[in-house]
Amino acid sequence: MGTVKTKITDRFWKRYRELVRTEMIPYQWDVLNDNADINIEKERNDDFIPSEKSHAMENFRIAAGISEGEHYGWVFQDSDVYKWLESVAYSLAEKDDEDLRKIADSVIELISKAQEEDGYLNTYFTIMEPERRFKRLGESHELYCAGHFIEAAVAYYESTGNELALSVAKKLADCIDRNFGPEEGKIRGYDGHEEIEIGLMRLYHLTGEERYLALAKFFLDERGKDPLFFKKQNEKDGGRPLIAGMDKFPLYYFQNHAEIRKQDTAEGHAVRLVYMCTALADLACETGDAELYETCKKIWNNITKKRMYITGGIGSTVIGEAFTLDYDLPNDTMYCETCASIGLVFFARNMLRNEARGEYADIMERALYNTAIAGMALDGRHFFYVNPLEVVPAKYKKDPTKSHVKPVRPQWLGCACCPPNLARLVTSLEKYIYTETKDGKVLVNLYVQSESDLSWGSIAQKTSYPQDGVVEITIRNDSEAEKNIGLRLPGWSDDTVISVDGTKINHADTDGFAYISVKKGETRISIEFDMSVKEWYSNINVSENTGNVALSRGPFVYCMEEVDNGRNLHNLKLDTGSGYRLSWKEDELHGIYEINAKGQRLCSDSQELYERRPEKFYAEETTIKFIPYYAWANRGENEMRVWIKNSR
Repeated sequence: MGTVKTKITDRFWKRYRELVRTEMIPYQWDVLNDNADINIEKERNDDFIPSEKSHAMENFRIAAGISEGEHYGWVFQDSDVYKWLESVAYSLAEKDDEDLRKIADSVIELISKAQEEDGYLNTYFTIMEPERRFKRLGESHELYCAGHFIEAAVAYYESTGNELALSVAKKLADCIDRNFGPEEGKIRGYDGHEEIEIGLMRLYHLTGEERYLALAKFFLDERGKDPLFFKKQNEKDGGRPLIAGMDKFPLYYFQNHAEIRKQDTAEGHAVRLVYMCTALADLACETGDAELYETCKKIWNNITKKRMYITGGIGSTVIGEAFTLDYDLPNDTMYCETCASIGLVFFARNMLRNEARGEYADIMERALYNTAIAGMALDGRHFFYVNPLEVVPAKYKKDPTKSHVKPVRPQWLGCACCPPNLARLVTSLEKYIYTETKDGKVLVNLYVQSESDLSWGSIAQKTSYPQDGVVEITIRNDSEAEKNIGLRLPGWSDDTVISVDGTKINHADTDGFAYISVKKGETRISIEFDMSVKEWYSNINVSENTGNVALSRGPFVYCMEEVDNGRNLHNLKLDTGSGYRLSWKEDELHGIYEINAKGQRLCSDSQELYERRPEKFYAEETTIKFIPYYAWANRGENEMRVWIKNSR
């Protein structure tokens, strides 16, 4: 999986990582233990969403026999703890904290006590319905939770050397291996929510145990072979659904409508889909399975070229939190779950391990700098589940079809998958900066000020990116052999200038990378990106954006807020030919570049709902302000809009 060891010193990301360490992790720990005096909101109008408390840690105490009571929350409530634990692992790897490590060690100890003798681990079924283990996999999330624990355990073992964490993970994986597979007497099935495949691949990478690789491959290859697998299980089980209504969901929701190798479009629940693809791309890279990688590319292309929002958000509908059809990208009823964009980042990373294509890193960056970090407030204590591109607060309150579109981030959510997921992404960011290819190249995927050690030397980035477009890279090659460094050429930079040891070079664009050959000794590379404001127009098949334009600068997509521009943002029109003025606001939203542009505001003297007299409508000149999308909803409840009418 690579030998690059990176320390991030970047101003932008250092603040986020410190925020996770000092605010998010302690805050989430209090929430998971029901010690936080907060309001937990349902992520949409749905009576079945449990929102009285988290109870996640108490579930483990009950399962371990330490406390008495019943399980509370979703059947996948355990995964909130596992993702929190994984973020702790990465945080401790960056900066040791004895008190935090003791807490995390105690969590591992508690989890080990909740684990059953045969290795099975799931608090809901241990407490409530042990007789239904593995009998309703479409809804149970048993393997989903197992995958998240295995990921957390691997990360915690790697950062702290905690043997108990690894022991519990292996015991759990072995339990699953005994129960699932193509052999006689085993279950020829899979979980309704992909994730175990990612966990098993990580455990394989750590231990080298071939059984874990084979089991991950089995789960992926088996999906869709019998599209009625979940229905047959449910009929045999005969009990009540574990998640109300999920037994009626269409096959494509679970990506089991067809065998994976025959799938070529992004279907169903968005998070499930990108988790599946993350594991597929990992397996393809590990085994050299070209057919599997081709499947990944087909789905990738369908997502990024026909079903992805400009912010890197995915999932066009609240119904099933799912993809719909090509070019169906509504801005105010979409879903764009934070977890889905995080999963897209995971997918992109593993695609880069298969093939050095700059588009993979471009999408990784787009999702990371926009939808992913928009999922958390700048205080680290409020979170979005859904990331809209257009919000009118009154509609969220009155229109039941928009109940999921929040104008401000809640303190916590009834389904709290996103906050700890975002924490584990931010704390593990160093893993995404570079990719070591099979043929020995080192790809620079993300431009983040950092210092990295490699098996043959070191790489250091010095930059104020993403606010500034200049990156200074110093490479030390201690080996006798020349090394190839691939510098990503972002698709948004129209004119990238590269100098090597003070001399400007003419660089070729090879699938989105410029390759520099580095001899023994020290090499200094300077890169300057075009950071001018860019205008973006949708494909004409995206009906919602016809006649509209969106702005970006560097990796950031921009938006308008009511607090800067007044109400009724839909009445604004941008003068796209008048140029843009940038203003650095050091004390606003922790430092942002604000874009100011000329435009018009549509006004009317008429109070009629429908008016025949055109003279009643007129335009007033105005200055329109834009801020980075990730920073919206940090100044109170107000309207927001990404796309704006353009004057062309």
